[in-house]
Amino acid sequence: MRILVVEDEPKAGDYLRKGLTESGFVVDLARTGPDGLQCAIADAYDLIVLDVMLPGMDGWQVVQELRKTQQTQQTPVLFLTARDDVQDRIKGLELGADDYLVKPFAFAELVARIRTLLRRGPIRESERLEIADLEIDVLKRRVTRGGVRIDLTPKEFALLHLLAKRQGEVLSRSLIASQVWDMNFDSDTNVVDVAVRRLRAKVDDAYSRKLIHTLRGMGYVLEARE
Repeated sequence: MRILVVEDEPKAGDYLRKGLTESGFVVDLARTGPDGLQCAIADAYDLIVLDVMLPGMDGWQVVQELRKTQQTQQTPVLFLTARDDVQDRIKGLELGADDYLVKPFAFAELVARIRTLLRRGPIRESERLEIADLEIDVLKRRVTRGGVRIDLTPKEFALLHLLAKRQGEVLSRSLIASQVWDMNFDSDTNVVDVAVRRLRAKVDDAYSRKLIHTLRGMGYVLEARE
């Protein structure tokens, strides 16, 4: 397993590299935010240990850039920081970190958390989805098409998000009902069809290229057809 450590404090960086190497990992060390970002993008790492307070770019900025880059979108990131404020931890997790360890910490705890993240594997969903000129910002729950904002109700957003996450895949009415409304689908209920019709009115009707398609007897699919 390859780990990238981004830590600017010389003794701490060397200590982490030595300890993780002795724990059986292959470890690279970067000492600035830009160097860490460059290393993470240039090579494939199984996990990144990232300090928050870094020269050049802080850890918040680094993780934001990592989550924008396809090859690092799902690489687990563990933040190390001396800041124990709850809001800082929330900020780190919302920006895309997978775990957060406050300094000083026991090295054994760091190794345990690293092994837990590596067992968990890449489970992060994309924070931004794009299909043709349709863009969905999952965190901000914002949808635009051709740069124009589309206002959706919570259920409409949930329906579009489900279709977008599984774009190109035909989703049955029963699956949509269970995922969006948490209900068993009743063939006498047209709630899914009505919701799709309303979503189409907002997402497709004003545009020549349609993205939401019906497959009779099968369900609905979101895809950009030529």
